[in-house]
Amino acid sequence: MLGMSANSVSYNEQGSVESGVDAAQENRITTLLGWNEDLKEMLESNKESLKLEAMKRIVGVFHPKIKNLKKLVYVYLVRYAEEQQDLALLSISTFQRALKDPNQLIRASALRVLSSIRVPIIVPIMMLAIKEAATDLSPYVRKTAAHAIQKLYSLDPDQKEHLIEVIEKLLKDKSTLVAGSVVMAFEEVCPDRIDLIHKNYRKLCNLLVDVEEWGQVVIIHMLTRYARTQFVSPWREDAVFDENSAKAFYDSEEERRVDQSKPYIMDPDHRLLLRNTKPLLQSRNTAVVMAVSQLYWHLAPKHELSIITKSLVRLLRSHREVQYIVLQNIATMSIQRKGMFEPFMKSFYVRSTDATHIKTLKLEILTNLANEANISTILREFQTYVKSQDKAFAAATIQAIGCCATNISEVTDTCLNGLVLLLSNRDETVVAESVVVIKKLLQTQPSQHSDIIKHMAKLFDNITVPMARASILWLMGEYCEHVPKIAPDVLRKMAKTFTDEEDIVKLQIVNLAAKLYLTNSKQTKLLTQYILNLGKYDQNYDIRDRTRFIRQLIVPNEKSGALSKYARRILMAPKPAPVLQSAFKDRDRFQLGTLSHTLNSQASGYLELSDWPAVAPDQSVRNVEVVEPVRLPCIYLVFKDNVKNSESEENSDDSNKSSSSQSEKSSSESDSEKKKTLKNKKPQQQKLDSKDSTKLVLKGSYDAISSFPFSLECYKLMRVLMLLLLFCLTVSPVPVTTPKSSILSPNLLSDLQGLLISPTASALQVGVSPVFVPETSHELLHRMTGKGLSAQYRFTRQPCIYGNSMVSLQLTLSNSTDQALENIHISEKSSTGQNIHRFNAIERLEPQASVTVSMGVDFNDSTQAANFQLCTKEDEFSVSIQPAVGELLLPITMSEADFTKEQGKLVGMNESSATITMTPENVSSQSVNRKVVSVANLGVIPSGQENIYRFSGKTVSSGSLVLVSVVLKDPDAVITINTEKTVMGSMLLRQVKTALTNSGP
Repeated sequence: MLGMSANSVSYNEQGSVESGVDAAQENRITTLLGWNEDLKEMLESNKESLKLEAMKRIVGVFHPKIKNLKKLVYVYLVRYAEEQQDLALLSISTFQRALKDPNQLIRASALRVLSSIRVPIIVPIMMLAIKEAATDLSPYVRKTAAHAIQKLYSLDPDQKEHLIEVIEKLLKDKSTLVAGSVVMAFEEVCPDRIDLIHKNYRKLCNLLVDVEEWGQVVIIHMLTRYARTQFVSPWREDAVFDENSAKAFYDSEEERRVDQSKPYIMDPDHRLLLRNTKPLLQSRNTAVVMAVSQLYWHLAPKHELSIITKSLVRLLRSHREVQYIVLQNIATMSIQRKGMFEPFMKSFYVRSTDATHIKTLKLEILTNLANEANISTILREFQTYVKSQDKAFAAATIQAIGCCATNISEVTDTCLNGLVLLLSNRDETVVAESVVVIKKLLQTQPSQHSDIIKHMAKLFDNITVPMARASILWLMGEYCEHVPKIAPDVLRKMAKTFTDEEDIVKLQIVNLAAKLYLTNSKQTKLLTQYILNLGKYDQNYDIRDRTRFIRQLIVPNEKSGALSKYARRILMAPKPAPVLQSAFKDRDRFQLGTLSHTLNSQASGYLELSDWPAVAPDQSVRNVEVVEPVRLPCIYLVFKDNVKNSESEENSDDSNKSSSSQSEKSSSESDSEKKKTLKNKKPQQQKLDSKDSTKLVLKGSYDAISSFPFSLECYKLMRVLMLLLLFCLTVSPVPVTTPKSSILSPNLLSDLQGLLISPTASALQVGVSPVFVPETSHELLHRMTGKGLSAQYRFTRQPCIYGNSMVSLQLTLSNSTDQALENIHISEKSSTGQNIHRFNAIERLEPQASVTVSMGVDFNDSTQAANFQLCTKEDEFSVSIQPAVGELLLPITMSEADFTKEQGKLVGMNESSATITMTPENVSSQSVNRKVVSVANLGVIPSGQENIYRFSGKTVSSGSLVLVSVVLKDPDAVITINTEKTVMGSMLLRQVKTALTNSGP
């Protein structure tokens, strides 16, 4: 590096290679090269300060490259983490440290990269990081946490319940930066949990204008679904839409009964949503405008829909992609509400620069907007489109003309005549499409248009498109009685060219021959037999089958069944006229603006809009209680108020005491005697009173601080300070006559217990998180035995919240029946006498539903099963929980010296050991630790020796110490268990031996 040339190749900020460098960089490098000797001396110096200065100078030149390299490392990790998981796991600790960085951008970046590393083994780490980031002071970090929720959910859907808790917390966030991201996470993880939106509905409506654009889109779509479930339809004829009107709060029962006669009045929350989204129609983002438009289409009263028309038409000036989506939605709207877009009909005229798909959509909209008043203008426009060089567009125009002729009876004849003129067009595509459309139109009034059929027959020889030829032949056969002279002649021509025609034409030739045979057998009998013989040996099996069927149907013989009697009724039956309708007619079943609407097919993840409720749900669920925050300038106010309160309490106590004493004493006692009595009070007793008074002040201050809405960090600091002050007073050597219970509350005493300093506190640290938590569940009650109720339990390996001597368990109750189970509880009777903390009774468990509850059992440091009765409303079931010896422990940690010291105390009868031969795959430290902690809930003790592994714990009930050590002596290993519970020690030794000798995981 020190020998590099000033003209060497360098990297610019984007990471691309460029020859040479800019002037400023060149000066810096040249200056650095001039200091080569100095740098060498500084780097070789023994002083750390000189080395540090040299590194700063070097890094100062190449700092942009280091930053770019860091970005490249992030990209590499995100891209290749799944393929190279071992390498990716090496970087996890770096990002965990970065999550605590003071810079919010670094914290957010670390969380973003950590959540993008799709390695299932780090799911717990990601979950913890997301929970911490959700409470971060920076809204940018909380926004990143919301984004990470979706990534974690896609990686591990089993974390849904935990993620919902984080989403519920983030939904309460008042930052506009977080709102859009957390709603997106809500839509991805739990879109059906509408109850989470109730309390946040009005806040989201009010924040909507200030949220970033893509967040607005997500929130609007979510609120659209929410409103369809919470408000009554505003599309009633008797609706009243006065924004100032409101329902009377106090309504009598009689008034509510006749509510059907009252006009509809819009819910204020419904109006709030419409009012707050209306300004977004002016947004520069087309997706926001489209989202507001669909919201108004699905939620607003019909007379208010016109306000979205101009905004949608404005979007037609955007790019083709935007035009395509907007035109699709307008095409759907124009079917039901033609009056909305009719004033802007010229905006949908086709331009020569439009793409074919844009032209087709505009054509669809013009067709939908056609009515008796504007049809003449639209048809003139269509005549121009038919001459287009775009063949697909010209064919679509002819279809549009046919739709207009079907929908508007006044122009049917005009359109037919125009289409007949197109039959002389030189373009085969135009002629073919015209024939197809004419065929559909003639089915509506066949008797009145025999001249058109004759004209088409004359042009038949010049038409070469198979579909058009097949359509003319179908018309000839269907209405052969209207053209009795022309139809046989057409059949004669077709018999000559039968073998050269396309398959679709051959099928219609066979049909024409059969129909003419039934209506005019004298002239066509021989032709029909000839065509049937040709079709009998055709290469296409459809034509051969059709020919055999027709022969048996129309030509009677001995083998013919009764079906031949009805041949005329079968072949010549009247057929319903086809309905020419828009391709967007049924697309309104999908929510506008969605992918499903664009594709006209339900896409993955599509959420249907629910129907309007018949009766509006309770609107009070959206009410939020506003709590005024208590503002304190400083902590002094807390002490000041409590000192005043304590003084007043003391004064009142003194007055009460004096009054009572006066009632007991005789009236002859003088004031001087009272003063003498006060003077005789001991100084020691006066000190105690003042200290007790201080305790009362501090205790009241502690309670006051606990109720104030401080930030979490501030609250913790103040709480610790108050506890320390109270602790100093509590452990004072001066005897206190007043009982502690009168000064300190039980909660305060429990808080102080964690602050007491004892000799064992430094050696043994209790309450360590478990190293390994088994996910295996054990069957408590089978569904067959429990008459549909099944139960499973697992050990959580956490300290039990119901008692220090209890083992914490988690029960999962499931109802596999088709009826709800009621009053599921544990009976108070216990056959073995264990102390069991029962879960609260479950009032009702729905069919095919499950619920998870927690309970505690005091096994008394014994593996004896806990037997109890699991009951429902009708039945009782005897069940038992058999604990493994390793689940009766809690992990603790200590230093290596303390472990050795405690182990020396537990020897002789308190020690159990065994020598085993370990398999090669179990020799590694990771394998030994994993296998031991999977057997028993123990803490891992750091060891300075590579071949010795130590583990420590205590029994849950009695708190007896349990020490486990594994010493590797190739190829053997010595396992030693030290504990006062000798029976538990021998059982634990047996299980550890089995775990370390098994080759499996």
